Amino acid sequence: MTLQECYESMGADYQGVMSRLMKEDRVLKFLKKAVDGDMIPWLCNSLGEKNYEEAFRAAHSLKGVCQNLGLTVLEKSSSELTEALRNGEPSQDVTPLLEQVKTDYAALEQAVAGL
Repeated sequence: MTLQECYESMGADYQGVMSRLMKEDRVLKFLKKAVDGDMIPWLCNSLGEKNYEEAFRAAHSLKGVCQNLGLTVLEKSSSELTEALRNGEPSQDVTPLLEQVKTDYAALEQAVAGL
């Protein structure tokens, strides 16, 4: 699978990321770092400990990585979780938002594994 096909399979913004990073090998390098990173465990552990400030930082970091890499589906779900955590302890159960982030992240992992 090509990088462009990978992006298309994820519903991601290939043209946008190429306009920012300009080289496919650079995009691939950062995609692999995103998949191999510890953002999801950091997010899950922080939420499990009810450390909402740290969970906000983790969700916000994930959102930023997704914006830079044009990962629009995961960016949307991580953005929703970020906003739910923005003011500290959420007023609603964030479990469904976290589950969506984990589902979208798993799709990213699967797509990148096909490269």
